[in-house]
Amino acid sequence: MGVKGLQWFVENACPNACVEVDLKEVAEQIKCSKAGQTPTLVVDAMACLRHWYTPDAWVHGGQWREYLQKLKQFIEAFSAGGIRLVFFFDGVVELKKRQEWVRRRLHNNKEISKIFQFIKANGQQPGRAMFFIPSGLATFTRFALKSLGQDVVCSLQEADYEIASYALENNCMGILGLDSDYLIYSTAPYYSISKLQLSRLLTVMFSREHICHSLHLKMHDLPLLACLLGNDVVPEGVFEGFRRKCLSLYQPKQQSSTQKTGVISAVAQFISDIPRCGEEYRYLEKALPPGSDKNILEKGLESYLLLDQQSPWLYHRHSDSLAVPDNHRQGCVESDIFQTAREQHVRAEGFMVYNVLSAGEVECSNTLEDESDTELPGQAVVYLPARQHIYAVLLGTGQGMSASYPSVKEWFVYPGNLLKEAELVQAVPLNLSGGTPNLRTLWLSEGPETNKLRYHTFLACFNIQDLAEELQNLEASTLGVCCLLIYLALQVHSLSMEDFDAFLAQALTIREKSARQLAGIQLASVDSRAVQLGSLFVRGLTTLIAANSACGFPFKMADFMPWEVFDGKLFHQKYQQSHKGCTTKELVEGNEDIHTLFLKLKSVLNNACSMKNRPIQSNRRGSTFSAEAPVRQGRDGANQRGRGSHFQRGPKMYAASAYHDQSTGHQQRGHQAHSFRPQSPYSGRGYRQGFSTHNRSGDHFSPRWPGYQSPHPGWQ
Repeated sequence: MGVKGLQWFVENACPNACVEVDLKEVAEQIKCSKAGQTPTLVVDAMACLRHWYTPDAWVHGGQWREYLQKLKQFIEAFSAGGIRLVFFFDGVVELKKRQEWVRRRLHNNKEISKIFQFIKANGQQPGRAMFFIPSGLATFTRFALKSLGQDVVCSLQEADYEIASYALENNCMGILGLDSDYLIYSTAPYYSISKLQLSRLLTVMFSREHICHSLHLKMHDLPLLACLLGNDVVPEGVFEGFRRKCLSLYQPKQQSSTQKTGVISAVAQFISDIPRCGEEYRYLEKALPPGSDKNILEKGLESYLLLDQQSPWLYHRHSDSLAVPDNHRQGCVESDIFQTAREQHVRAEGFMVYNVLSAGEVECSNTLEDESDTELPGQAVVYLPARQHIYAVLLGTGQGMSASYPSVKEWFVYPGNLLKEAELVQAVPLNLSGGTPNLRTLWLSEGPETNKLRYHTFLACFNIQDLAEELQNLEASTLGVCCLLIYLALQVHSLSMEDFDAFLAQALTIREKSARQLAGIQLASVDSRAVQLGSLFVRGLTTLIAANSACGFPFKMADFMPWEVFDGKLFHQKYQQSHKGCTTKELVEGNEDIHTLFLKLKSVLNNACSMKNRPIQSNRRGSTFSAEAPVRQGRDGANQRGRGSHFQRGPKMYAASAYHDQSTGHQQRGHQAHSFRPQSPYSGRGYRQGFSTHNRSGDHFSPRWPGYQSPHPGWQ
């Protein structure tokens, strides 16, 4: 995100603004001039993800152990240079930036479609030019950095604002990222992650002073330039006509200049021509075309002003623009509970909880999913019932009547969702004998009974609380995998025994493999279905950590990290072996101990599904490479592609309006929890509708929840 065209302009048309710097030398200068101060670099983690993820394989679901090693190397390089790193992640998407967020996700959908087309046509991963970050990378990178002992902050508002503020207030040596907004803020120097030479700690600093000199502007003019060009707050189209007028009035001296250069230079010339008399805002109002949206311009200008900063282009600054939106909470949430959630959120110790308790709104970005595969539902569909239970844990269930159950706004990207508006998802009570427990008990109580309640509540989020005794003797990471696979078996009936054998085999054999061994796995071809299944599994891990956070951390968060239980290429290998008919002994590479555990877990999975009247069938598949799925006539006479025997056409208006009583095999009418547009893909795509769930019944804070393990709960 950032200012339209400005980063390109600086790097290509304003060479004096790009200054090569040695970060080690900058750090040494700080140590010499400011005794006792540790040189600190603030890292915009979201802007760095693409640069950190350097493993060759990326479509298979993620090479997580390789990635963890790359992060470790990144940290060690700066540590050797005497530089402390503070990593910031986006913790929310603000209303003013939602439109831009949606635009980018819809664009990403098109790129993902091209990726799957390439895989099906070539049987291989596309080149780096089509690179798309593995699903869940941003979420799990927070926990990866924490596991490596780093300071991680999850923002309470737009991260770039908090980054600029933190860097200024803490006198940091700079900001490392790739967002032209950092050229606009009056804050610490802005360093490029894309130009970084890690081995030498050399990079490029983008000089605001040189930019201003080149454009004949003053530093406080930069926010106005950003807004008139278009940014995340002021859509590009708002002042499009104005920019064309500027271009016609202020033709650049060099006729060879590009359109981007000409527009930026022309708008800068317009700004510099306004008299500087202390009332610049009045001249600006007169100079802008009639009908210009001055309110959105003011919001854009205010978005760049840090604490105690003013702008000559604003008559006055609205007081609410200074406030961090951290005190708003859902009416049912008690203040101390909310404070606990806020503290965990800022320290990046939980997932999704604060967003639900504060704004009642959550989002999930793109996943590598094949929109043309009607047999496999999107991950947003698959994990919907679990999220509804998590919402019930967090927000309660009102007076016990379905009409009073609280709802959460979801912005989840899935095939067919145009993201025109948030989808309203209603909480669904847990099927526990005592009803859905409250957060005060789960978070603030202590003792064996509370620990047991947390455990049972966690399982109930996935509707497998009746398996508590059978699962409790498994180690936590294995238990997490079992929970996830049982849940997937009950939700997606197109999954076969070969699929589950592959999931189990990779989750167990990964224990014996190093990052180097995993990187060395060679795959003859890439299967598009296995690509989607890999992403589906990883998104399941994010659902596990959301449930763990909501239930008061019955498990260590480290147990559910992908580098513990998943590797994309390893899964792909096991998937292909399983569907070629390899024996279970071959899948676990002949390891007797692993084979024994494999058979035990497979028995648990089969028994659980048998209890729920969901037999898992064998269905060996060939590669998806080289030929489209066969087209056959459906019952309605329409062509259908790739629908399995368990494809169900569900109700069109409510994705969770019916749930399946797995103990009787009957469909029952439940809570109309999800109000969708008529063509919502939640009503189909091989999705097993719902669960049987109805039941009658400075960043340092003191710990406020039981089981806190300093310095990070769930990380020892």
